Amino acid sequence: MKPNLLDYINQYKEVIQKEFNHCLENMDIPQQLKSSMLYSLEAGGKRLRPVLLIASYQAYQNEVSKVISTAAALEMVHTYSLIHDDLPAMDDDDYRRGKLTNHKAFNEATAILAGDALLTYSFELITNDPSLSDREKVTIIKMLASCSGPSGMVGGQILDMEAENQPVSLDAMERIHALKTGELLKFAIYTGAYLGKATEEQLAHLKTFAYYLGLIFQVQDDILDVTGEQEKLGKPVGSDEGNRKSTYPKLLGVAGAVEQKEKYAIKAKESLMKAGAQDSYLMDLTDYFSTRDH
Repeated sequence: MKPNLLDYINQYKEVIQKEFNHCLENMDIPQQLKSSMLYSLEAGGKRLRPVLLIASYQAYQNEVSKVISTAAALEMVHTYSLIHDDLPAMDDDDYRRGKLTNHKAFNEATAILAGDALLTYSFELITNDPSLSDREKVTIIKMLASCSGPSGMVGGQILDMEAENQPVSLDAMERIHALKTGELLKFAIYTGAYLGKATEEQLAHLKTFAYYLGLIFQVQDDILDVTGEQEKLGKPVGSDEGNRKSTYPKLLGVAGAVEQKEKYAIKAKESLMKAGAQDSYLMDLTDYFSTRDH
């Protein structure tokens, strides 16, 4: 019998944290930079992106040691994006996961450089991984660069900024969040399955699954910004409204956002079944993304 989902998440949260410590604690880099990088890496969070990568790999293979460095690299890219998102020029947030944001705990220049360092080191971490072939390294690095760069997450972030205080359609909202949120989730799911030797047909269905999972994640994020509890979220409720963000509840109302999320969930699960991964933790994670309270 497989462990329940929360035990599974906690198990690999610990594995990923150990990987961070192993990678960074003995690096010969300026102490201020190291402290700032570790501060945000150790700020908590559910590690959902690396857990998704591991779960996607385990849908097709068992031994997970092959994907741990890649999963850690992905979380470094995600953490860099959070550090930069919180900056005064972006969302200007004081708290992240219940702790002071990086630029508040250190200073703005250090936070920018810590984000830069996490992004660039993530690629170094993949290239140094002895469990990956050269072909696998090139494939993974190319996809990570694409998913996190101008045609992926960064492109979505600027579309999100441009949509502030503007009326947007559902199609435009989906495009923003498919890039801003969904691309790193797509990397997690595709890369795990790719390293797990999934077929091209399975990978195609998993890309569709990842698209809808990203939208589910964002809708729930938007709903929690209206209905959630600050203590659980680790940041003020209503920050999206304060930042004039375009959100699903603003467009559809809370009830309409919930209904839209359920439509996405149906499509996500259909794609997961077509990929032959319906018995994996990916199915459990889909429900978790849809019902999480923080």
